[in-house]
Amino acid sequence: MREGRYKASEEGGQVGTAVTFLLIGLGAGALMGLLLAPKPGKQMRKDLRRKYESAKDTFEDWRDDAKEFAENAQEFAEDAIERGSDLVDEVRERSGKIADEVRDRVTPLAKTLRRR
Repeated sequence: MREGRYKASEEGGQVGTAVTFLLIGLGAGALMGLLLAPKPGKQMRKDLRRKYESAKDTFEDWRDDAKEFAENAQEFAEDAIERGSDLVDEVRERSGKIADEVRDRVTPLAKTLRRR
């Protein structure tokens, strides 16, 4: 068995690792509680099946919620990029017009000053 400190991946971060270990702990605790409960085998299997189905449904709901959240985040990012691009284009256009106007006004003044 390998010993040492557990290092989280850089992508998942510490929150993802903590949630993973939390879920593992909850699952192990629930299973131990069911196995140690004084119930007949048939009743325990029925309870385990019910709990399994409930957990499966919960995880599927979480997966669907996470997928929806990711899709919404992607749409938001794409919209933000598009708005940012439009803003950059507008700023370039306006600054180009201002630069042209300043050049048109300063050039005659500079020529006048050079003659003196």
